[in-house]
Amino acid sequence: MQKKAFTGQFVAAGVLLNVGIAPAWAADPAGSGSSAANRLPAQVAQAASDQPPPPAGEEPPSAVPSAVSMLGMAAGSLTANPNPMSFDAGPLGPVYVTGAVSALGLWQNNKFPGDQHSLASLSNGQFMFQKTEGLFQYFVQAGAYTLPALGTPYVNTPKATGDFYGALPQAFIKLAPTDEFSIQAGKLPTLIGAEYTFSFENMNIERGLLWNQENAVNRGVQLNYAADPFTFAFSWNDGFYSNRFTWLWGSIAYALNKENTFSFVAGGNYAHTTKATLATPLFQNNETILNLIYTYNAAPWSITPYFQYTHVPAASSIGAFTDAATYGGAILANYSFGEDSPLSGVSLPIRFEYIASTGNAANGAPNLLYGPGSKAWSVTVTPTYQYKIFFARAEFSHVGTTSTTPGLVFGPGGTNTTQTRAVLEAGILF
Repeated sequence: MQKKAFTGQFVAAGVLLNVGIAPAWAADPAGSGSSAANRLPAQVAQAASDQPPPPAGEEPPSAVPSAVSMLGMAAGSLTANPNPMSFDAGPLGPVYVTGAVSALGLWQNNKFPGDQHSLASLSNGQFMFQKTEGLFQYFVQAGAYTLPALGTPYVNTPKATGDFYGALPQAFIKLAPTDEFSIQAGKLPTLIGAEYTFSFENMNIERGLLWNQENAVNRGVQLNYAADPFTFAFSWNDGFYSNRFTWLWGSIAYALNKENTFSFVAGGNYAHTTKATLATPLFQNNETILNLIYTYNAAPWSITPYFQYTHVPAASSIGAFTDAATYGGAILANYSFGEDSPLSGVSLPIRFEYIASTGNAANGAPNLLYGPGSKAWSVTVTPTYQYKIFFARAEFSHVGTTSTTPGLVFGPGGTNTTQTRAVLEAGILF
């Protein structure tokens, strides 16, 4: 989805994506296991990607280098290859080639029906091709992926690649007549949220609970304008990859200085659409959403607290007989040990989240979480080691819930109210 989307001093407004929460998964008419998007995750303003990276040592090494600036990497995440491959493509200009290849192993308790207690999977096998100079620019991302998210069924790599955004999850052109103004069109990362879509773009392996209410990838057009210290973006798109172009959203980011950025992102569906697939959760694709995001990014710390609100209106055509909403907050933080430390290359990301939904089943409210009116919280810790282009990380996560509807939570019968996972991921960023 794709949350997702963000680099350097600008918030990684998650390219978010829909991996599906249990409740929506249970209600999914396609039986896909999807409930919400995520999405990550998306840039607060893609125009920010045109800005050069700060001098070494001033911020945690989370932003991609200027040569590959259209690839989103969340603040405090893994470090992209600073020396990407490139070649001259003639009329297509100088092309930079980057990629991510990684695998993961996962253990979980209270698994969803159809899930496994333990599994191993390719998490990323992706190549990115991009031209980042001149009036005409482009970005193409191709390959296989999986999109693990807290509190949702695990979707394996073939199904995730085939049923979400295909083997070409993001591809767009960009016209940049000036350094301040640009227009993009194609399969774009979302502006919504503070996490990106793919695991290698984020400080945690799994996306969070708030990400599950956000979209990740959308087809559409986006306008970007930068007037220091502000960055603006406006998009007309198909929301949760619905192929119904009835979504509008915009973002504004204010960079107080190189360490502190404030962002406001809002949008919604101005019509009612009934499409429901793994990538297009029915209720979330008809919502309005807003984010308030603050990012502090100065070595050795990266800290991003944010607030999120969503609202699904009453509409009998989508089975929502009364309206419902979610509200929640999260803190994403990372401490990176410096080059002069015995633990050079080690970082310690942690994420805390809380989200609550409104409504009740008796009044016909839509299920946005684990039953109408349910609540959830999570904690995720992801110690990480990176040496040049190689990385390895372990993750422990725990999700707790309250006020749930039996049958819509965890475990074979949907009655367990907690889920714990342990994940290992290793790979290369070339």
